[in-house]
Amino acid sequence: MENDNILEVRDLKVWFPIKKGVFGRTVGHVKAVDGVSFDLRRGETLGVVGESGCGKSTTSRAVLLLNKPCGGSIKVNGVDITKLRPGKEMMEYRRRVQVVFQDPQASLNPRHTIQEILTEGMVVHGLCTPEERREKAKELLASVGMPESVLDRYPHEFSGGQRQRICIARAISLKPELLICDEAVSALDLSIRAQVLDLLGDLKKKLGLSFLFITHDIGVVQHIADRIIVMNKGRIVESGTCDEVLKHPKEEYTKYLMAAVPRIGKPLS
Repeated sequence: MENDNILEVRDLKVWFPIKKGVFGRTVGHVKAVDGVSFDLRRGETLGVVGESGCGKSTTSRAVLLLNKPCGGSIKVNGVDITKLRPGKEMMEYRRRVQVVFQDPQASLNPRHTIQEILTEGMVVHGLCTPEERREKAKELLASVGMPESVLDRYPHEFSGGQRQRICIARAISLKPELLICDEAVSALDLSIRAQVLDLLGDLKKKLGLSFLFITHDIGVVQHIADRIIVMNKGRIVESGTCDEVLKHPKEEYTKYLMAAVPRIGKPLS
C-alpha cells in the first residue's frame, strides 16, 4: 500500500554554532529547531504557525535543503532527502519541491522579463523548445489570473500582489508535488492576501498539490490549512485540525497568537 504521506519529518534538529574568540571556538549552539516531528499527507495543507524566531522558517529551509540538519530525518515520498547525492538525484528533488518566499520583489530578478522568470526552470532542466516555453509561460500566467501581454515586461512594473502571483506561477512551472509557502502572503494588504490565498486553494485542487504553509499569522491558516502545528522556541507545542486548534486551543501560547493578529474571513470561534 502506498504511503499516504508525501513528507515525513522525524526528530529534526537544526542547530547553529555560537563562536567566540580569535580562533572562533564553538562555545554553544542556538537550537533553532530541536526535535521536531510531523507528517504532511498528499493533497493536504499543513499550516506551521509561530512568532518570528520560533523555528518555523528554519524547518521549511531544512526541507528545501537550504539549512543542513544536524539530526533527524526528512523523507519525501519515502526517501531521506538529507542523503541525496549531488547531480541527477538533487535535480529531480528540486523539480518536485518548490517554494514561494515572503518578499516577491526580492524573489524576482529585476533584469529578467516575466517570460525569462517563468521559463528559467524549464531551461535548467532541459524541458521544451523555446517556442513551447513561451506557450507554457502564457498558460502559467493564465493559471494565476494574469494576461499573456505581461510576458515581456519586468518585475518592477507590477504591484506586490501581482509579483507574488508571478512567483506562484514560477513555482508551479515544473509541476511540483510539494509547494512550500514561507510567509507567502505576509507582505500583502489584507484584501490582496485573501485573493492570493483563494488562488493557492484553487491551484491545490486543480494540480493536486500538497502545501507546507509557514506563517506567523494564525488567522491566515483557517483560510487554507487542513491541519495546524504551532511552534515555539524550536519545538512543536500544539497540533491538530483547524477546528481543534482554533476553536479549542490547549496552550496559552496558541491563545496568545490568536489574540495578537487581525482576522481574515469568519471568526476563529
